[in-house]
Amino acid sequence: MVGIGPGSKEDMSVRALEAVKKSDIIIGYRLYVDLVRDITCGKEIISSAMRKEVERVELAIREALKGKIVSLISSGDSGVYGMAGLVMEMLYKENICLPLEIIPGIPAANAAAALLGAPLMHDYAVISLSDLLTPWETIEKRVKSAAEADFVMVIYNPKSSQRNWQLKKTVEIILKYKNAATPVGVVKNAKREGESIVITTLGKMDQNSIDMMTIVIIGNASSFTFQNYMVTKRGYNL
Repeated sequence: MVGIGPGSKEDMSVRALEAVKKSDIIIGYRLYVDLVRDITCGKEIISSAMRKEVERVELAIREALKGKIVSLISSGDSGVYGMAGLVMEMLYKENICLPLEIIPGIPAANAAAALLGAPLMHDYAVISLSDLLTPWETIEKRVKSAAEADFVMVIYNPKSSQRNWQLKKTVEIILKYKNAATPVGVVKNAKREGESIVITTLGKMDQNSIDMMTIVIIGNASSFTFQNYMVTKRGYNL
């Protein structure tokens, strides 16, 4: 299971690069396969659409059982909303023993944070707004708890063409516990073509341009902005 990082080869670890190069087969979501296509020359490449995660893992296991070296790739880190957990679940369920290696990558949250400045300098919560696999009631409870505890909040999967109300509801919940002037960083396509970075506030955040490729980072009570950066204080007595 290979985490290829946010997108650019420059942000992909040497270990991940070597794993892809040594593999016989590369399997992944179509967009992520395209990100590493320039280093997969001569290899069998199998890509599929969104929501085909189970099928990809089943195929990867079948090929690995044949003795092939398989790289099942995820963007960011394969253990952060990636494929590593699903692989482990399926191997456990079927009682299959295979040699495994989980290669970490830079998560999208960290890539976005680096572009914004230093917004994750204190405790933070990472929450996905996708309710395809998690009931919305559970997500809403987590959003409320994180906002009430004044965590910096990293929002994955904030909005899609079919899920266009969850982010608005999330902001409404957070505004009950955080000031409308709380800094917010909105990063789309971090470290990829089409990258955009916007620093705004919770009360003024424009939700229209936000999509599945966007990471939203909402500050805490100590977060501030200066120049073109967003920073959360660590607590040093300056």
